[in-house]
Amino acid sequence: METIENYAEQLQQAQVHIMAMRSEMSKAIIGQKNIIDSVLTALIASGHVLIEGVPGLGKTLLVKALSKCFSGQFSRIQFTPDLMPGDVTGHSIYDFKTEQFNIRKGPVFTNLLLADEINRAPAKTQAALLEVMQEQQITIERNSFKLDLPFMVLATQNPIEQEGTYPLPEAELDRFMMKIYIDYPMEIEEKLIITSVTTNKESDSLNVDNLDSVIMPEDVLVLQKIASQLPVDDAVISYAIRLVRSTRDWAGILQGVGPRGGISLIRAGRAYSLINGRKFVTPDDIKTVAPAVLRHRITPSAELEIEGLTSDDILANLLDQVEAPRI
Repeated sequence: METIENYAEQLQQAQVHIMAMRSEMSKAIIGQKNIIDSVLTALIASGHVLIEGVPGLGKTLLVKALSKCFSGQFSRIQFTPDLMPGDVTGHSIYDFKTEQFNIRKGPVFTNLLLADEINRAPAKTQAALLEVMQEQQITIERNSFKLDLPFMVLATQNPIEQEGTYPLPEAELDRFMMKIYIDYPMEIEEKLIITSVTTNKESDSLNVDNLDSVIMPEDVLVLQKIASQLPVDDAVISYAIRLVRSTRDWAGILQGVGPRGGISLIRAGRAYSLINGRKFVTPDDIKTVAPAVLRHRITPSAELEIEGLTSDDILANLLDQVEAPRI
């Protein structure tokens, strides 16, 4: 049985790893502290993350920065309209010399997978990720292959309104623990970005070449285990359940959040508590991660959309009205 001293040491070591990742990613990502914390939350919670924003806001750079400070395997798939499911998962190929079919594994066999512009591929190709995101395994020609852990999908997408995009099916959206919006930078941050990119550089973007690898795959697994064991009071669990259940009969929501949303809410709350140095999950932790965990799991009514209200507007109202416990 673990002693209190050992547990305290684990929490202290976890903070060392988390601060190191934050520091390295901040070298490439100017501002956007909350975005960095959200991605680290998903990683430590063993979840997948969908990152949305208009072109040029650093979605791909964010994922590259995470991969650079992580010493595990990293793969990138550029999703296009002609991308086939086998290009993602792999396929069997006939070897004329041996007269046998051999399995050629696809880029999904990795630790961190960047699915770049995922909504530019049709639903058939998007669905190739369903099994691996849920079960961490791939089936090719009736053969199942387990992936090495940790495994995380970081998908980027442009807003659906843009030309040449396909909306993600609900089943796939639900497998993303969090959906993160990257907005335009503040004026001071934009000035720093432009200054950094245009000073003694020939390219037109920031890069991750100067980032150091600060964490091993086994360290990430330890962080995930520590987060999964953080205490959560029954009152906090009840609060998360009330939030989820409220979406099912809330005015203006056509489709509410399923049980997987509640599970993700607690897991993300634990991870967010850990990256902020707390020893237990607070109601504020749940309230902070709730928009990213729930926004892609609710469907606003057409009437509210006509009025210009978004999922975030609805959730903000819901979070204000569902009473949080005091612990």
